[in-house]
Amino acid sequence: MQRFQNYVLGQWIDGQGVETPLFHAITGQELGSVSSAGIDFAEVLAYGRKNGHALRKMTFQERGRMLKALALYLMERKEKYYQVSAQTGATKIDSWIDIEGGIGNLFANASLRKQFPDLPYYVDGSAAPLSKNGSFIGHHIMVPKEGVAVHINAFNFPIWGMLEKIAVNLMAGVPAVVKPSEYTSFLTEVMVRDIIASQILPEGALQLVCGLGRGILDSVDMRDVVTFTGSAATGKLLKGLPRIAEQSVSFNLEADSLNATVLGEAATPGTEEFDLFVKECVKEITIKAGQKCTAVRRIIVPENLLDEVQAAISARLASTKMGDPAQEGVRMGALATKLQVERVRANVELLAQSQNIVFGNPDAFELVGADAKAGSFFPPILFRNENPLQNTACHDIEAFGPVATIMPYKALDQAIEIAKLGKGSLVSSIVTPNNQEAVDYVVGAASMHGRILVLNKDCAKESTGHGSPMPLLTHGGPGRAGGGEEMGGKRGVLHYLQRTAIQGHPTTITAITQQFQVGAAMPEANPHVFRKHFEELVIGETVFTHKHTVTDADIVNFANVSGDNFYAHMDATSLEGTIFERRVAHGYFILSKAAGLFVDPKKGPVLLNYGIEEARFTKPVYPGATIGVRFTVKEKIDQEKRSPEDIAKGIVKFLVDVYDETGETVALATILTMVKKLQDA
Repeated sequence: MQRFQNYVLGQWIDGQGVETPLFHAITGQELGSVSSAGIDFAEVLAYGRKNGHALRKMTFQERGRMLKALALYLMERKEKYYQVSAQTGATKIDSWIDIEGGIGNLFANASLRKQFPDLPYYVDGSAAPLSKNGSFIGHHIMVPKEGVAVHINAFNFPIWGMLEKIAVNLMAGVPAVVKPSEYTSFLTEVMVRDIIASQILPEGALQLVCGLGRGILDSVDMRDVVTFTGSAATGKLLKGLPRIAEQSVSFNLEADSLNATVLGEAATPGTEEFDLFVKECVKEITIKAGQKCTAVRRIIVPENLLDEVQAAISARLASTKMGDPAQEGVRMGALATKLQVERVRANVELLAQSQNIVFGNPDAFELVGADAKAGSFFPPILFRNENPLQNTACHDIEAFGPVATIMPYKALDQAIEIAKLGKGSLVSSIVTPNNQEAVDYVVGAASMHGRILVLNKDCAKESTGHGSPMPLLTHGGPGRAGGGEEMGGKRGVLHYLQRTAIQGHPTTITAITQQFQVGAAMPEANPHVFRKHFEELVIGETVFTHKHTVTDADIVNFANVSGDNFYAHMDATSLEGTIFERRVAHGYFILSKAAGLFVDPKKGPVLLNYGIEEARFTKPVYPGATIGVRFTVKEKIDQEKRSPEDIAKGIVKFLVDVYDETGETVALATILTMVKKLQDA
């Protein structure tokens, strides 16, 4: 019998004895066993912390490229994971969500490198002036935490659950110890073997515990981050451990919740939205056999449409074939384990005490190509609750399987009230063609939901649906949902960084942040910055340009070229009551003339100028004013070659500070350029 192993301390090892036997969810065949007994988790955490230096030294650009390489590597091997995923009871679409959805998280987080500096740490926000004359300023930087991320994951997504978390902590520069559910850890183990074999990640960046992991949190400390995905009861138990409080350990809890979907009053039968609602409800009940933390548990519909919605959902459920996903036409597989079947059945029995089953029978259902006694099957169950404000069990008890309750509302305000009875949810949705109805629901319900999907015919074709959290958006929710946040794009990465305020002279803060700060030293560039390659440019070095005196002719000529004949530029008689003393130069003329002053026109390392950021016109420029430019290297960002034939280059941001004869700034902008590297010179 196969022993599924743990990867810790740089090696694959067996735990002592058998903690958990593992079974095929469809056939009931024993697959093997797992154990983590005997593992010294204090050593495991210490090993991750010690080896985390390799990740911390990497820049965000390097970490992003590492994630991209890993995503491509795993995508090439995806068919292997699909074969093993079928043993968890998953259909092809279930496995696609888990496998390719998980790998998609790697790609998405890799792309975030464009939002971070070319440094191992992040520079947060902008400088704060702390003194009258500008010689003392403050800023914030965020550095990788020097601990490990301990991820305790649920059974329902053995791959997505791991990848959506480690993508974020690896991008931040923090190593991980992953503890998947022991029941489906055999699938996680298959992928981790490939990850370790690829040698794409530094050693120690990822460790895997496939067994029960008893004692894994006993040695966490203030440097570490713990995340938990699973039941609210277990999550709260772990979050309340004395060690977590004593060491002030960051704990992120994402718990299963009683998510609700609402049919808007405008989505009447015959509209595309009505049909979308029914389709979405059935999808949420049957995909992953309802084993999703984001699945719809409460279906809230206008009271006059209760019968029609019930009939439509029941009809679609009746046509859904359940059984072995390898058989043609099967659209719903098994639950992950027989233990899960028992838990779902027990909660269905509790719910049945206060509401009626209107579709499905836990004791009588048909399967295609499978044996109900051997596999871990449970049929779709639809309850009807006529009085959701009085019969509240459906707002407290979650059957974590293909189970949902349909209930009525009188007006949208009541639908919002009912949705909030879930005491905090990961996600809610409203299906409506009426935008005002959508606005009212979103604003009214948002305080108790981590995500809200608004679905209508205009977005239906590309919508990812109620149950699909996206890597660039927050996944989490208040109250029962745990109060935590996962993913969330840049927000998620920052969760693994320590924010620290820094104070000092602008020159010193420039050196730390590698971003030019106003008031810092501005050594004159020699030669001109456009004559230097990427590696040769130094943050803060500045070109002080020749000057130009603005004339009426400049304004007229620019108006002729641009077509901008705004009255303030062209009609001196129309200025009464405005802030202008006389006709004023176009702001864009000032920037255009600035370019004429700072550009070195000869061919050199600068390949192109591809954008302007943060352009501001801070003081009117009248004919007779004399302007000059301080052109300063503001920030440098490395860029990878897209192919062997690509030119080696980086992105350089230049601060354009246009000033007048008084020395006062009249315009500010940041331009972005591509600059060739020496290695391609």
